[in-house]
Order: sequence, then structure tokens, then C-alpha cells
Amino acid sequence: MTRVLQAGRVEPASGELRSIVVFLHGYGANGADLLGLAEPLAEHLPDTLFVAPDAPEAIPGYPGGYQWFPIPWIDGSSEEEAERGLMAASDDLNAFLDALMVDEDVLPEQVVLFGFSQGTMMSLHVAPRREDPVAGIVAFSGRLLNPEVLADEVVSRPSVLLIHGDQDDVVPPQSLPQAAEALQEAGWKDVYAHVMKGTAHGIAPDGLSVALAFMRDKLGL
Repeated sequence: MTRVLQAGRVEPASGELRSIVVFLHGYGANGADLLGLAEPLAEHLPDTLFVAPDAPEAIPGYPGGYQWFPIPWIDGSSEEEAERGLMAASDDLNAFLDALMVDEDVLPEQVVLFGFSQGTMMSLHVAPRREDPVAGIVAFSGRLLNPEVLADEVVSRPSVLLIHGDQDDVVPPQSLPQAAEALQEAGWKDVYAHVMKGTAHGIAPDGLSVALAFMRDKLGL
């Protein structure tokens, strides 16, 4: 039984929908946390609908905060609980994406997943296991989960842009080269990387500019 993800949205600036960017937020945040990025991006992606779902589970002690799956070193959950949470959230996100594409009448190649932190982990886990590749994955400040099984489980290989701050004290910066190596070993040809100098666990202007150029390219703009 999948859980219905509630999503905020910003309509295309042009009034004509040709593509969708799906923002996937980090642990303890919510969809509104990233939806604010639609404003600076919209003038460069005028035909794009921006959508930002809340993760499926509210977190006790985090007012308005959600998680895609438990994190043992933060909440004391077990590795088994975290893995079960990842599987359940993957089903939820797949159902959300399927319904979104039907409702908005778009194809997978018109959709970009834009993740931050735990949202990046979800993007890099879910998209390669979907039958039809999305246009691309923008992966900020996260990591690739279970890299050892990716080669056996991959179904599609969408373009990936990995972006990380070199001062990140939440998700280690070496997560970027580790993810890039695992993707390439699993047969990816289209992997890009950008390091945000002097940036902690966040999205710096230079990273957002690189992400915009990537999205425009992959959406054929």
C-alpha cells in the first residue's frame, strides 16, 4: 500500500507545460524547502512545472519536518528499519512519479529529479530502477545507497549531475567520487560532477548555475 505524497507546485511561467522538475527534499525538511528554488530557475525554464512532494513520514520533534526513511545514527533506528523505510519510500515515490506523468501528460524524458541530501539518495536509488529513463538527475549533497547492488539492479541509466560542497559536515564530500565511480562501474556514460568550494551542507549559487545548465541541456532547451 503506497502512501500518497502531498506536493506543492509552481506552474510554468509561460503557461505552457513542456517539462517537470521534481524537487526531493532532505531529512527533516519538507517540499516547501526546495520549492523556493523555482523562482530563480523559472525564467530560464519557462515551460517547466516545479513540483515538490513532502516525504511520506513526519518526524517526531521536527515540526513540519519529514523523512524518506529513518537514519540510524540520527534516530536510533536499526539498519533493517532504515532499509524497510527506503523500500517503502521508493514505492511511494514511484507511484507519485507515475501519477504525475499521467496527470500532466508528459513522458519520462521530460522529467528531471532534483534531490538534496536524503532526496538525492532517493533520486539515485529510484530512477535507475525505473523502466524508462528520466531526462536527468541533479544530485546535491547526497550519496549513492547500496552501490554494491546497483550493477545487478539497474534498469535505466539517466544522465546524472553530482554536486557537493567541499566543507560538508553532514554528508562527507567523498560521497561524490564514490557515487561517480559506482555509477561508471554500473555502465553509466553520462555522469557529471561539480564541487562547490567553501560550501557546507547546502546549495551554493555556483552549484545551482551548473544544475540549471545541466537541466536545460537534458530537457533539450
